[in-house]
Amino acid sequence: MKRLLTLMLALVMAVSAAGIAFANPYDVTEPITIQWWHAHEEQLTPYLMYMVDRFNEEHPYVTVEPVYIGSYGEIKTQLIAAVASGQVPAIATVNSSEPAYFAEAGILEVLDPYIEAYNYDVEDFGEGLILSTSYEGKQIALPYVISTQVIYYDKTAAEEEGIEMPKTFADMDDFLAKATLFNEDGTTKRYGTVIPGWDHWYYETLYLNNGVKVINDDGMTTDLNGEQSVYITSKLKEWMDKGYAYYAYGTAASSNMRQHFWDNQAFSVFHTSSLYDTYVDQVGDKFEVGMAWLPGSIDGTSFLSEVGGGIIIVPEVASQRQKNAAWQFIMFMTSPEINLYWADKTGYFPTRQSVMGTPEYEEYLERKPEMKNVVSMSSWINPRNQHPAYVTIATEWRNHLNLIFNEDAPIQATLDELAEIVEEILEDY
Repeated sequence: MKRLLTLMLALVMAVSAAGIAFANPYDVTEPITIQWWHAHEEQLTPYLMYMVDRFNEEHPYVTVEPVYIGSYGEIKTQLIAAVASGQVPAIATVNSSEPAYFAEAGILEVLDPYIEAYNYDVEDFGEGLILSTSYEGKQIALPYVISTQVIYYDKTAAEEEGIEMPKTFADMDDFLAKATLFNEDGTTKRYGTVIPGWDHWYYETLYLNNGVKVINDDGMTTDLNGEQSVYITSKLKEWMDKGYAYYAYGTAASSNMRQHFWDNQAFSVFHTSSLYDTYVDQVGDKFEVGMAWLPGSIDGTSFLSEVGGGIIIVPEVASQRQKNAAWQFIMFMTSPEINLYWADKTGYFPTRQSVMGTPEYEEYLERKPEMKNVVSMSSWINPRNQHPAYVTIATEWRNHLNLIFNEDAPIQATLDELAEIVEEILEDY
């Protein structure tokens, strides 16, 4: 009898030990409410709440509270302050250009253990998006709402006036001459295009596709004052001086640019593909909105664009309970079904390869034919530069271009000054 009890006790201990060994340390076992900081504007609120409400219903232990912080820049500022105080959200959506910045600061949770624990198919995102959300070989974020740079244009006017969208940078002169309309007094009635000046991302590929390197391979110097950079900058300035284009910079630059387009005061604008539905809805029945790839290199050999939109991060200082709950929400919000839902309701790209080719995906493209023009070029979408100093450098670049475009500062001298500042920044890394 004693021997039997001993065997039974050993069996119970073995089972218990096995249970402990196989328990997932990232499961949520008690109710918890977490905050998700995001930058989704008001027009996306219905879709956001559909996702959050559905998740909350399907996951009784986790309640997600979405909190609109503002722009990605505002999220960055407040997140840094929150990390310092220890009062952080469980999850945040940040700009796709910033994972290296946050990783370098050591404030991001590495997601690899969670991916392994749940056998999460991260490879389904594809190499480019994985690289865009990794740092030093570690997965520090996941793709969420991904976009790229495009040109929105008045497709109705293009057909009526015989205007072809530029394929290369060399095509821009002819395109702008045809797309721009002037008043009798010589002032611009309709700009050929508007170039956003509040974010380097929108004009960056005009430089990169033509061989300009913001950070040279040596990691210590820049090509922003080189011959090709001076040429591209000079052409942009020429178009602005002719009244063909303007550099949207300063307070309300984004909303002013959009209004110009909606009011037929701009034939085209450089913007993000994520706002496709917004442009179509705002234009209404005034004209048909077209969407085209940004012009490639002068010689027509390079058409690279860059990943835009938002990625998902988890603060390292969050509690483990917060992190576990955040991971459950992350798996849901990046699932193929929800991924396609967001793509359908907005202009964001489907990021899961398993979505593409499905009947639902084909039906989505039929309803949004202009997306085909962008999706067909998706192999050209690349990760953004992940150098930790890149955002700081890009801010200097943007401000110096404003001096050239809006204040008539001399091009070469201003770019030389920019290069000196950039190389001083790089010395610190």
